[in-house]
Amino acid sequence: MSDNATTTPQVVIYTTAICPYCVAAKNFLKSKGHGWTEVRIDLDPAEREKMMALTRRTSVPQIFVGDTHVGGYDDMIALHRAGGLDPLLAGSVA
Repeated sequence: MSDNATTTPQVVIYTTAICPYCVAAKNFLKSKGHGWTEVRIDLDPAEREKMMALTRRTSVPQIFVGDTHVGGYDDMIALHRAGGLDPLLAGSVA
């Protein structure tokens, strides 16, 4: 671990166009200065199938930080309130 540059994990959010919780999740991440990759499952049925296979859920948003499935917006906020989101976003949680 001589590498001083810590790579922050990629955030992926599965969303649809008409989804207030998707907007809220993106606004929350933006307020924390964190970017994300958005996957619109309403535009690509294959991505919807992939999301359902990964999460066993049909609702959006579904949020991933690296390989960790955080869940939906409420799950992300609960994780944040418990103090677990910032370390996860920083890449300091194994």
